[in-house]
Amino acid sequence: METFQQRLFGGPDPASLSPEQLEQLRDFKIQTRIANEKYLRTHKEVSLLISGFFREMFLKRPDNILEFAAHYFTDPRLPHKIHMQLIKDKKGV
Repeated sequence: METFQQRLFGGPDPASLSPEQLEQLRDFKIQTRIANEKYLRTHKEVSLLISGFFREMFLKRPDNILEFAAHYFTDPRLPHKIHMQLIKDKKGV
């Protein structure tokens, strides 16, 4: 029978893991975090996309955030905006 934790988090309860498995899980989480950080540092556009979305969302405070997000991320001008911001940031460095 599936536990609440398994349903909630989609996996086994960490308390049921052996010490060796817990160490492997910890190492995996650390390596994943490092890989994610490296990816984000080499892809500045991710930060620009997210910060731009939050900035617009907080300025406009839409009632329907899902609809707002759909429009924001499908705006055909968005790639150009991000590209121009990358150029601007590169010149500022």
